[in-house]
Amino acid sequence: MEPESVTLEKERREAPQPLGRRSGLNDRRRQADSLLRAALDEPIPGGASLAYVFGSGLLFLFLSQVITGMFLVLYYVPTADHAHTTIAYITKEVTSGSFIRSIHAYGSSAIIIVLLLHVSQTFLFGSYKGPRKLLWLAGCVLFALMLGMSFTGYLLPWDQKAYFATTVGTNILTYIPFVGDSLKSLLRGGTEMGTLTLSRFFVLHVFLIPAFIFTFVAIHVFLFRKAGAAGPIQGEPEALEKSSELFYPKQVLFDIVFALLVIAGLGLLAHYAPVDLGPKANPADTQYVPRPEWYYVPVFQWLKYWESGLAVIGILVIPSFIAILFVALPFLDRSPERRPWKRPVAVTIYAFIFIGLGALGAISHRNDLRDPTIAPQLAKQRAAVEAFMKKPFQPELAGPSLVAATLALTDPIAAKGKKVYDQEGCAECHGEDLNGTSAAPSLVGVGDKYDPVMLESVLKQPTQEMTDGGMMPVEVKDEDLKVLILFLEVLK
Repeated sequence: MEPESVTLEKERREAPQPLGRRSGLNDRRRQADSLLRAALDEPIPGGASLAYVFGSGLLFLFLSQVITGMFLVLYYVPTADHAHTTIAYITKEVTSGSFIRSIHAYGSSAIIIVLLLHVSQTFLFGSYKGPRKLLWLAGCVLFALMLGMSFTGYLLPWDQKAYFATTVGTNILTYIPFVGDSLKSLLRGGTEMGTLTLSRFFVLHVFLIPAFIFTFVAIHVFLFRKAGAAGPIQGEPEALEKSSELFYPKQVLFDIVFALLVIAGLGLLAHYAPVDLGPKANPADTQYVPRPEWYYVPVFQWLKYWESGLAVIGILVIPSFIAILFVALPFLDRSPERRPWKRPVAVTIYAFIFIGLGALGAISHRNDLRDPTIAPQLAKQRAAVEAFMKKPFQPELAGPSLVAATLALTDPIAAKGKKVYDQEGCAECHGEDLNGTSAAPSLVGVGDKYDPVMLESVLKQPTQEMTDGGMMPVEVKDEDLKVLILFLEVLK
């Protein structure tokens, strides 16, 4: 015989659950089921199609950028002194750092490509017509925000390419009448590029612009669900309604396949062609030839044709007019016709703009290859990037010029040599901290490489490689040459 307490416990366990508990569990299941249905049971007129994957692909790419960006932020310091070093540390030292940084960099280009495909599909399908005007406007805002993300993120590595390309980009603001100079100063944090510029671009890239993107993505999705999918470009409405399919499962499968292809493409590029990092930005380098990222090259080439007094027309008026036409398209094209072959004028203008942008990019590339002054300089810049990538990571010194400062304090003769070093302009190429720039190598350790006789020889008669790099023979008094050699000799 079992004790009465054990029997009662068994009866309690075997008894059916109270109605309230079962109903609560069922309510939670019904709520989850209703949420999934609300998210996935969107009817698609004419059925699922591969042409509809670009919107979901953009959302996936943006989330990928957020995730990889969060990893990079763990190491990044947005100051002119430390930004380049932290990116170099990520690229050369952190496990999988170069891979993740490359995913992030290639992801930026992938967003532009998929964004253009999405806009083109929307335009050619006439999906901006009818009740989708606000949906188009929200998409235009997202287009501008994505371009802003690319522009603000480009400066953050603080290498030569990033510095000078962003300098050119921010200078364009000066062509805006009345407020151009103020806008440039606001964006830069002053008249020159520096730590304030980096911190402002960092805040824009990491906080402000992503916040706006999340907001407008929510608005875009809400308006899309309210207006419904546009469906195919032709067919009777009744027939399309009968052949409609829910978003799940077929369209979800298409979106997943597209996302996996994007992941594979980014992963292969990041593994086999990792993104390079150039030498640290050197504002004193007057020979550097800036070139923007590929998607800004057509605009860069366009600006070259408007360097005269008509610059404001080509740089501000014409692009603004095209942008206004683009945004106002649903209000200008009110015809219900969606088939592209029935809209020859609109499609021709659209194609002309994109073909023109491609032609401008091709012209810019051709001119760079043929210009006898630009081509060698660009080749030299590429060589400098390759040389920097081959160098092992070099941690920052504790101060801006620790070696030189220590010598100045401990050795009066070496301090005189440092003075000659500064007077002769050696710091413009070799750097104030002697750690080198894109124009010349580091001098730290030169005392181990050369003895005093060899130092005197290369200073008076530089090698061919030094001459090609821009070094001139040092012509100073014998006394100044001796103290300069002593200063270099103790740099071990």
